[in-house]
Formats: sequence, structure tokens, C-alpha cells
Amino acid sequence: MSTAAASLSATEIADYCRQTAADARQASTELRVLDTAVKNRWLMESADALVDSVETIVAANALDLEAAPGYGLTEAAIDRLRLDGQRIGGIAQALREIAMLGDPVGEILDGFTRPGGLQIVKKRVPLGVVFFIYESRPNVTADASAICVKSGNAVILRGGKEAIHSSQAIVDLLCAAAKNCGVPEKAVQLVATTDRAAVGEFLKLNDLIDVAIPRGGEGLIRRVSAEATMPVIKHFDGNCHVYVDESAEIEMAVKIIENAKCQRMGVCNACESLLIHSAIAEKALPAIAQRLQKHQIVMHVDDRAAPLVSGGVPATQDDWGREYLGPEISIAVVDSIDQAIEHINQYGSHHTDAIVTSNLRAAESFTAGVDSSAVMVNASTRFNDGGVFGLGAEIGISTDKFHARGPCGLRELTTYKYVVRGDGHIRE
Repeated sequence: MSTAAASLSATEIADYCRQTAADARQASTELRVLDTAVKNRWLMESADALVDSVETIVAANALDLEAAPGYGLTEAAIDRLRLDGQRIGGIAQALREIAMLGDPVGEILDGFTRPGGLQIVKKRVPLGVVFFIYESRPNVTADASAICVKSGNAVILRGGKEAIHSSQAIVDLLCAAAKNCGVPEKAVQLVATTDRAAVGEFLKLNDLIDVAIPRGGEGLIRRVSAEATMPVIKHFDGNCHVYVDESAEIEMAVKIIENAKCQRMGVCNACESLLIHSAIAEKALPAIAQRLQKHQIVMHVDDRAAPLVSGGVPATQDDWGREYLGPEISIAVVDSIDQAIEHINQYGSHHTDAIVTSNLRAAESFTAGVDSSAVMVNASTRFNDGGVFGLGAEIGISTDKFHARGPCGLRELTTYKYVVRGDGHIRE
């Protein structure tokens, strides 16, 4: 089926989805026992192919960028969509870094011998088939493919229509390298139709697909969570906080907040909410606001922050829970670290939250009390990232507590099984 396939009937879509999933299931049985050296060779050859094909990928990406305004994409979304030589080089480097990581498949997690001599080993194994749904992020096409195959899983990629040409160009290169290296050709498949009905059909196929992972807007993730018949690894949004404690070094706080909010605004680990202790607010908040104003950030402030922030606008109740994904931030003054923790746990998204403090006890209280996938001390929220954590490129950041939490890298795409060895043992 061509990427530019004509409109299909409901039956044709259902048949296509089942065949795609069946092909992925077959590929997963081969990947389960594929030698690490073969997977690593595929990653390295894929990285080289990406670098050697920059012009081809950029040309495909130009088609997506040209169509982007018609899809109503924001500037932040268009930035996520855009590819150039430097970004393609970064994608290739991520694949090389994954090749250098240890293969989690076959790792022994535990082992023991029972009194009767029965030997029991707990070992890491792939999940099987991953259905990955994402929006307007062509770089994620390569990242997801790489960590799925390295961890022994087949992946079905359902990218957004906004990036379809870019994603197809990348997948074509990955599949050509797979054929050359002895990796199953159906290990990586890009869904060829942009019809939304296809997502619903794939989500019915729990006999062939082991896990669904949505990465994109809240509406997409809620749809997948509601319709999936298989487990889902997800996060709904990224309302990340920075709390400036009364003992914070002001210049450190300014730098961290600037980085967390302004380095890249359209990502899930960008800071969306600032909390500041009342004891330091009068000194610190004007300096923070002045730095944010240089980036033209709209500051939604509560009544206590308003006198300290030039040009702030009154915050509404909705602002405390919003993921802006752009040049806006909410700001509130609190009287204690306990109030900060309570605010974050009430309005946050359990994604990433940070404290700026020079008080060890405050840091320990914050990290223990905030219920998020990652809690930072004197560091930007932007560090919650699979590559930064040394996990390699991630397939997403989960705010769930089962099966995985935080950046989902190689190990998060595996499960385990018990291997039991006896010598004619029978149970009496």
C-alpha cells in the first residue's frame, strides 16, 4: 500500500491493519533471538544511511513543512517537524549511541536454586510487538525504531499525517539497511494510510500487538487509552514545575528557570509553572521575570506575585494545570515547601518537577513528597530525557506507574520470564 493510498473502505482498512500486525508478530519471533551484533550493525548502517541521504530526507521534509500551515500547526509544532542537516546528524548519532548500549535481552535479573535442586532463573525478554502512535515528529520515527529493534521488538509506526513524507523517507532507509544486515524486513513498518480509522483497528488487535504507546497531544493519548485492548504506556501532558525555595541562590534559580522554560518550549519537559517561596519572592521574582521577559514569555500571576512581576497578567484557575507548550508560564507565591508540594501534586501531571534550594532537608522533603516520574534538585526539568539519562533515545516519558515510569528506553521495552531447570524433577 502506498503512503499516498487512495481512500479505503472500512473492510480494506481492517484487513490491512491485521496483515500489518501479523507481519510484525512474525518479525518479533525472529527478533527475539536475533544476535546483538546483527542489531548493532543495523543501527550503525542506518545511521550512516541517514547522514548520506540528508538531501533526500530534507526534500521529503520540505513537502511536510509546505503543508504544515494547512494543518493549523503552531510555530512550536512546526519547529518539532523541521529537519535539517544538523538535526538529521543528531538522529544518526542517537542511533550510534543506542548501538553502544548493552543489549537488555537475555539479562539475568535473578537466579537461585531451591532445596530440592530445582534451578530458577529470571531473565529479561522483549515485549513483542509495539504499536507506536505519534504526531509531527519525524526524528521520533528513527528513535522509536532503533530502541524497539535493539530491545528485540517489532514496531508498527503510526506517525501523524503532518510528517508522513519525512517519516516515510526515514523508514525506507531503515528497511533497506535491515534487508542488508539480516534484520527482519517487517521489524519496522510505517502505517501507509493516514485514515484515523486505522488507529482504531490496530487498537483492537490485542492478539497480535503487545503494547500501545501514544506520544503526542492529550486528545490522541486519551483516545488511545479509551480504545486500546492491550496495555498502554503513556503520559497525558507535561505540566512541569520549578519551585524556588527560600534558601535558593537567586542567580542559579534564574538560570534554571530560563533554561527549563525557554530552551525549547514545545516539549513535554519544559517548565510550565513556577512556584516561589514568599520569603525570597521579593528579591528573586523580579529578576526571574526580567529574564523571562527577554524571551517574551507571558506570565500568568497570582495576586501575591502580581506586584513583583512587571507586565504580568492575572492567572485563572485553569492556568495552574495548563501545559502551554509555548511562551507562557504560570507563577504563584507559596509560604512553605509543603504548600509547594501540595500545589504540584494537585495541579501537576506527574511528569517532571524541580526544586532550587541550598537546604539539604528541603531537597529531601521535595523529592520524597512530589509524586512525579522525575524530580530534579538544582537542575532544569529539561534533563528528564532518555538520552540525557544515558538510556539512549527514548520512545516516550511515562507518567504511569505500571509497567514503566519516566523515560522509556531499552529496558522499559522488555519484560521477564522464568526459566526453570530440573533433573527429572516431579512435584509430589
